[in-house]
Amino acid sequence: MRVLSLFDGISCGRAALERAGIAAEDYSAFEIDKYAIAVSRRNYPGIRHFGNVFEGDFKQFKNYDLLIGGSPCTYWSIAKRGRETEVGGEGWRLFMEYVRALRESGAEWFLYENNYSIHQQIKDAISCELGVQPIIINSALVSAQTRKRCYWTNIPNVTQPADKGIMLADIIDNAVAWTGKSYCLTANYGGATLKNTLERHQRTMVAEPVRIGDIGSSGQAHRVYSVHGKSIALSTGQGGQGSGTGLYKIDLPDGDYIIRKLYPVECERLQTLPDGYTDCVSNAQRYKCLGNGWTVDVIAHILQFLPNS
Repeated sequence: MRVLSLFDGISCGRAALERAGIAAEDYSAFEIDKYAIAVSRRNYPGIRHFGNVFEGDFKQFKNYDLLIGGSPCTYWSIAKRGRETEVGGEGWRLFMEYVRALRESGAEWFLYENNYSIHQQIKDAISCELGVQPIIINSALVSAQTRKRCYWTNIPNVTQPADKGIMLADIIDNAVAWTGKSYCLTANYGGATLKNTLERHQRTMVAEPVRIGDIGSSGQAHRVYSVHGKSIALSTGQGGQGSGTGLYKIDLPDGDYIIRKLYPVECERLQTLPDGYTDCVSNAQRYKCLGNGWTVDVIAHILQFLPNS
């Protein structure tokens, strides 16, 4: 398969292809962050890098099999004060480069991702440009992270992934194993029942992050969460004790506890990447790259529906 990836980041798309068992004859990527490119090259030295999307000549990728990408949600995210809620801003300009790549390359299949929190008017405009409605998938189904995202794709018959039942306490270091979770469970689809999960052990429910306190202020980077559930969504936020990951009360085997942010390797696990995937750059850049990345198992699940994959 020949793949064109825009806003490639640390090449989570390439990792997803590998996990889905899809061979990439050619994987060509557009990315400008030097740290993300360093991670990508360390893990997949065969990737061809092309730089800035605004300078891209996408006609050279004529009739590629698959176009993937998720333009930066910085301008659209609900976390941004004064975010763009209409088309025409910088966020829309970035998205339209994806549309240009789709038109110029003539790729047979496409997959575009963005944050669930973007304004409905922008979601509708994206759907109009791409000709499909988004599929909403929460990474909590395949990982220990609550990360709700919209996926626009013409890959047919994509379903929701099965709930793997992975909790934060399952992937963090120095923690007591998960023992109870009923107090923080919420249904992830209509008709799910607590009894099915607790008594029959059917994966019908996912646990939401439970906020149990604050350190310093009530700002996002100072909120403390329980590990008995999922993590909050990773972000690229800078500053604050729990910036980018949140703070968590972690029980230790000796009965004591600590409150800390997640380690970079734990964030790799939240994105279902291999341990050490990003360890060729500084920790600060690891957090940023991972916050910008995709949950690999979600993308791999979607790609498995490619015809003849």
